Amino acid sequence: MARFKRLQVLNTLMETGLVPLFYHPDVEIVKQVVKACYLGGARVFEFTNRGEYAHEVFAEVNKWIANECPEMIMGVGSVVDPGTASLYIQLGANFIVSPSLNPDLAKVCNRRKIAWMPGCGTLSEISLAEELGVEIVKIFPGKEVGGPSFVKAIKAPCPWTNIMPSGGVSPDEENLKAWFDAGVACVGLGSKLFPKEHIESKNYSAITDMVKQAFDIIQKLKTKQE
Repeated sequence: MARFKRLQVLNTLMETGLVPLFYHPDVEIVKQVVKACYLGGARVFEFTNRGEYAHEVFAEVNKWIANECPEMIMGVGSVVDPGTASLYIQLGANFIVSPSLNPDLAKVCNRRKIAWMPGCGTLSEISLAEELGVEIVKIFPGKEVGGPSFVKAIKAPCPWTNIMPSGGVSPDEENLKAWFDAGVACVGLGSKLFPKEHIESKNYSAITDMVKQAFDIIQKLKTKQE
């Protein structure tokens, strides 16, 4: 069962503006990465559903963070079908993210009041997602569908749309400024936030520093917009 209510999840996504995305088959590595992000200021974390027995890794980590990172909101990404969504919801996922728009997932998530963020690549898909009750739509792959200019074009006729790009986002100020100036609600950051060398060398403090830097940049950009 989810530890956080859907409204709290959505508000935290909007307030922090940053969603780290990560997967690793080693439970202990995932725990340390989550902890590093938590220390850096992140309060939302997307565990990507990849690899054999990924749900077992998530289950163990999600139990662990309840004590070690009590304010961290754990969700699951790369979910493409209702069965997988149901499995992770049963394991305590607080939100579900999909790379594509599958309306069948809306019924599963809405029934349990779990936030769902489907991947969209056109205004028609975004409009359908919103009709299904989606509050924040994911554009994926962010860079390939048009980058910040795509977001700006969507926000012009649909200023009520909340967008989270994933793919083509990096933790440097120039890139983040382009996205937030275009009007995104938050961003998903994956491999560029977790360099392979840091994971291999277990340099988790470096990850904390990168997350903190990205978080500080985003908060500065969001303050300017207010």
